[in-house]
Amino acid sequence: MARLAGKVAIITGGARGMGAATSRLFVAEGARVAITDLLEEDGARLAAELGPAARFYKHDVTSEAGWAALVKQVEADLGPVDILVNNAGILLFRALLDTSLEEYERVLRVNLVGEFLGIKAVAPGMVARGKGSIVNISSVDGMKGANGLGAYASSKWGVRGLTRVAAMELGHKGVRVNSVHPGGVDTAMTNQGGQSRDKVNERFGNIPLQRVAAPEEVARASLFLASDESSYMAGSEIVVDGGMVLGHYYPGVPGAPGVE
Repeated sequence: MARLAGKVAIITGGARGMGAATSRLFVAEGARVAITDLLEEDGARLAAELGPAARFYKHDVTSEAGWAALVKQVEADLGPVDILVNNAGILLFRALLDTSLEEYERVLRVNLVGEFLGIKAVAPGMVARGKGSIVNISSVDGMKGANGLGAYASSKWGVRGLTRVAAMELGHKGVRVNSVHPGGVDTAMTNQGGQSRDKVNERFGNIPLQRVAAPEEVARASLFLASDESSYMAGSEIVVDGGMVLGHYYPGVPGAPGVE
């Protein structure tokens, strides 16, 4: 069944990782997809792989003018935008007291302001047509604290709040806004050393599912929120984290892996 048949979607940060997985899945489910990214070579290659249902657009999510130009071009090329997946993001591991103001503002600019600008750019058209779905990619670190992720966690908590406000303001106009909160995902952004999946999984032995996620597992959550199957969901938060937000096991204590 083509769950997105006839729909047009913009997926930011779509050239690789979770964005690429989401682009592939949306095309497979019948959508026409605008893949946007600054990674021009990767994005163009993916669009070519996916065929006529996908187009690549070089796009800076931090530019308001860039958003306006993107939406205008996508509408001309593919049709009115039904779905926005605000996926573009950057990661910074840095102790809070060692994080410069420039670094902090850059992470917020991409991860939070970029999503704000995306909502502002696509929502008017959706409201005019009385329908639309916006999926904001936050993080499990938008639901808990994490050392070394002061800027990143701040941005992802902000996305969570932005989603709730947008859901309230746009829901009665026919536009649903929800968020996805991934945990560890095996992508180039988080696995910069290119380690094997088994090696990466070793870092996740203290959470319930004891492994990292594949990008496709997060993409399925975005597909559900983008589709009409989630028609009665607004401001909802889907956590795709292998149980990370629940906490970590105490080694050797009953209920932990390997303890009878």
